[in-house]
Amino acid sequence: MSLMILPKEAIAPFVEAMMADYRVVGPKAKGPQFVFDVLETSDELRLDYNTTILPPKKFFQPPRERLLTFKGRPKPEVRMVVEAEPTVLFGVHSCDLHALQLLDRAFADVYPDHHYLKRRESTLIVGLECLGPCDEYAFCNSMGTMNAYDGFDLYLTDIGEGYVVEVATEAGERLLNDYADGSVRAATETEWHEVETLRRTKGDRFPNRLEFSTADLVPMLTLAYGHPIWDEIGARCLGCGSCTNVCPTCYCFDVLDDVDFSLVNGERQRQWDSCLLDDFARVAGGENFRETYADRLRHRHMHKLKYLYERFGLPGCVGCGRCSRTCVAKINIVETLNAIHRAVIPQKEVEL
Repeated sequence: MSLMILPKEAIAPFVEAMMADYRVVGPKAKGPQFVFDVLETSDELRLDYNTTILPPKKFFQPPRERLLTFKGRPKPEVRMVVEAEPTVLFGVHSCDLHALQLLDRAFADVYPDHHYLKRRESTLIVGLECLGPCDEYAFCNSMGTMNAYDGFDLYLTDIGEGYVVEVATEAGERLLNDYADGSVRAATETEWHEVETLRRTKGDRFPNRLEFSTADLVPMLTLAYGHPIWDEIGARCLGCGSCTNVCPTCYCFDVLDDVDFSLVNGERQRQWDSCLLDDFARVAGGENFRETYADRLRHRHMHKLKYLYERFGLPGCVGCGRCSRTCVAKINIVETLNAIHRAVIPQKEVEL
């Protein structure tokens, strides 16, 4: 990994140059909030953003996409559809980088998902150190996702006059060489130490945090499975699925076939689904394996913080706080986990 310096005034020309050959996606303002979207001009890029409404996963797993088209007659025909184009995803914070690493594992595991993987393969990622004051919901420090050391091609850290650029891959090096127009120089040792200092002190910007170590999450949730606290929290849940829609690591989907009026041509589509919705665990005959709000809320926490960790060694929560921020019932994941910890751990000590 090499370290370079890119002056701030070179960012706009760098982005504009990439637009000639890539679809460039970055954070843009949308009223008082921010979204990841395709940039029309470099002026739209906002590197001072805090957290976007939706995570960048929507460019790898779109909310709705075509998987294949089919024809029934005269001769049955099926054509796989993979919609991917060369893309640069610019300005991704560390929590979302960690989330993409989990999605990479999930979509490559057992039955590789060619749609996701093709988009991932077609995308270069430029990460961005988030150094502004965090809002009341983020808790990346608690989840170990505060810093990113891989999962990107280039990584930018603002040091005032310019950005320290960590070049992590050969593709990232080519991107810098081909489109930065010779405006980069090697970083000095002093500038690298400045980056290290910024990362060491970054944790002070997260006032929201867990009261316990994440190493306790799996055993804590195992003990909490039958605890009545889920009924208390579930009584507040509306089952709307907003939390899963904005989550950077939720990847559940539904598949449906849409056939035209001729009953000859059609397409298979995939769309986001949510384990918080009533029909998610309903099967033929009407049986619902998670009938109550409490059942579904418990499953979501178990899946993100226990099952995924046991399967991939990575937590399904990266501490971005989007779920707490968007919940209309004001269910806060940090408050929930801290409440479960306080309720379960004394019980564990008594049993011992």
